Amino acid sequence: MIVFDLRCRGGHVFEAWFASSAAFEDQRGRSLVQCPVCTDTDVEKAVMAPNVAPKGNSRATVSPDTVKAVLSALAVAQRQALEGSRWVGKSFVSEARAMHVGDRELEPIHGQATLEEAKALVDEGVSVAPLPFPVLPPDQAN
Repeated sequence: MIVFDLRCRGGHVFEAWFASSAAFEDQRGRSLVQCPVCTDTDVEKAVMAPNVAPKGNSRATVSPDTVKAVLSALAVAQRQALEGSRWVGKSFVSEARAMHVGDRELEPIHGQATLEEAKALVDEGVSVAPLPFPVLPPDQAN
């Protein structure tokens, strides 16, 4: 695994883990990497500080176990939030808009939308939020 500092067009800098540099480029090319602040998928590698081992008498401020625990808790929270939600895939935008205007009964849904589509929904007053982790469509899950 490798961690990269990434920067979106909005100037937000964030870290993300990838199996390799090639995996990052592949996911970036498919717009799967997005800024956790503004959901922009136009991200690039930011300048990174070198990973220098600390002195033997200094302590890390955040342990790897803490990071792992936080990410695990976040994954559990996402899974719980999606338990009663219906996967609508690429129909997310039309389904959300139809519920917003009253053409469909309200229900929790999740699916796919581009950054531009999500921003348009927000501009129309539709409540949407990006998920912290990618979701596999049900037909692709093991």
